[in-house]
Amino acid sequence: MGSNPINLGVRFVLELIALAAFGRWSWKQSDEWLRYLLVLGIPLLAALLWGTFAVPDDPSRSGKAPVPVPGVVRLLLELFFFALAAGALLAAGAGTFGWLYALAVAVHYALSYDRIRWLLRQ
Repeated sequence: MGSNPINLGVRFVLELIALAAFGRWSWKQSDEWLRYLLVLGIPLLAALLWGTFAVPDDPSRSGKAPVPVPGVVRLLLELFFFALAAGALLAAGAGTFGWLYALAVAVHYALSYDRIRWLLRQ
């Protein structure tokens, strides 16, 4: 189920929403020119971290791992990334959407139990 094309599509949408959430939170942090730097920099940093640390031969990704990490590290990184995105939505004043997003992430991971099992074995 974790590498099912529909589930991978859902995960991709959740990743895009996370980057948008980081951008929304960043925008609210300043009224000055700094907001433009933050709204570009923080989502870019998050995307770089997301794409850099990977488990080699992960069937839900390209299989390439720029910086190989154990499966448990990748799982913790993913959970932290999505939890931070939900928190960013809450902190940016999008409370209902933040909670719905967190619920969607939880459902996604519940349906990805086979991928979680695979990650924990790596």
